[in-house]
Amino acid sequence: MLATLTPYFPAWTHEWLGLIFLTLQLLTIMLVAWLLQRGLWRILQRASQRYDLPVHLIRPTASIARWIIMTAAALLVLGRLGVSGTVLWTAFTGFSAVAAVAFFAAWSVLSNIFCAILIFTTRPFRLGDHVEILDTAEKPGARGEVVDISLLYVTLRDSTEEHRGALLQIPNALVFQRIVRRWKGGPPL
Repeated sequence: MLATLTPYFPAWTHEWLGLIFLTLQLLTIMLVAWLLQRGLWRILQRASQRYDLPVHLIRPTASIARWIIMTAAALLVLGRLGVSGTVLWTAFTGFSAVAAVAFFAAWSVLSNIFCAILIFTTRPFRLGDHVEILDTAEKPGARGEVVDISLLYVTLRDSTEEHRGALLQIPNALVFQRIVRRWKGGPPL
């Protein structure tokens, strides 16, 4: 395509046409990636408002989508700059193998993060609810008001007599392994 354009430009520009054309391609890739990222963020915000999705779920989703879009754009830019696809694929598989080992090593942390996503989507309880997390139905367990739900812990303000007001941090994975009693709005009578 570049050869068909050279007759329309002065002779002194012929050596720069390749560089200008490559620069325009790279700028187009980056502009499209930026527009995709912005458009996806707006779609997620509208979906959050329309379907009453929690902010704790929308932000990580938007962040993951942004990383995917920017990674794809970076790969396209590297491809236009002449980096071999074989080299990129080899690097990707090598990093994937290391990530799999790290994933296995950090299983408990990732389990808590996955359970946090489930808590945000299924909403077994919400901020301000009073809950009790039991080992079995007969034994008393951790009891209190839900004051925070993060990616790793559910934080309760203890409502037992001996530890009133203390904060309990319960790993999110434990919430799905135990029985949960829930009182909406106020403490149990």
